[in-house]
Amino acid sequence: MKGFGTDEKSLIQILSRVDALQMAAIRQTYSNYIRRDLYKDVKSETSSYFRDGLLAVIDGPLMHDVTSARDAVKGMGTKEWLLNEVLVGRSNADLNAIKAAYQRTYSRSLEKDVQSDLSFETQNLFGMILRANRHEESFPVDPRTIEEETKSLHSATAARMRNNVQEVCGIFARSSDNELRAINQAFGARYNTSLEKHIEKEFSGHMKDALLQLLRGALDPAMRDAELLEDCMKGMGTKDDKLVSRVVRMHWNRAHKEQVKRAYRHRYGKDLIERVRGETSGDYQRLMVALLE
Repeated sequence: MKGFGTDEKSLIQILSRVDALQMAAIRQTYSNYIRRDLYKDVKSETSSYFRDGLLAVIDGPLMHDVTSARDAVKGMGTKEWLLNEVLVGRSNADLNAIKAAYQRTYSRSLEKDVQSDLSFETQNLFGMILRANRHEESFPVDPRTIEEETKSLHSATAARMRNNVQEVCGIFARSSDNELRAINQAFGARYNTSLEKHIEKEFSGHMKDALLQLLRGALDPAMRDAELLEDCMKGMGTKDDKLVSRVVRMHWNRAHKEQVKRAYRHRYGKDLIERVRGETSGDYQRLMVALLE
């Protein structure tokens, strides 16, 4: 690569240390002075998960979300985990930005692509999420509403042959993180069981995963992400596509990254960077470690 040579160490050193605005500036400067596209050059000169990680960083947080959303729904089947991580628990502003950039990039509607890829209950949940009508965090928490929604969640899922999924989806999709925390507390106090355990018991598959992604993100986002990272590495073989996506997505928010590292040590009694180092190798390893430092 002209400008970097084929020095992977320099690529890692430069790209792992910049924030989103600096990354956009580097990409523009490279285009202006080298008269080439940094993304295309890196894509042609690197390979495998090392390349995937570099390209995700070069894309920046918004376009990484957009390309991930497309990757989640294109072709046969749905990458449900990826759809969850791009869309579930996001702010209205984030969702609107992702939808607009998706339309600009692919000349397609993200809502239509997601709806056509999903079915039944998850189709309804993601339809609600993509409307981007969540209560803002500044929205005051009303104790009476919390009590009503806590009762509604329980009656919609308990002692029935079939859960009233529409009601559950509506509450989860519209509630702010503050409201979900309040509902979780009220649910535990009223029914003597955690809402998380209740969701795990009453739901399965993609619906369960999406609801838990929302709830855990409201209750303890650092611990949720620490557990998602461990999920990439436990058992036989590393789920490298998940590891790349999660590490890159996390590294843009440095304060959150440090919280995740502390949560990981608290939960698993070991250092996250050393855990990742032990599961990866070569330039791929060096990039993942640099992004986590």
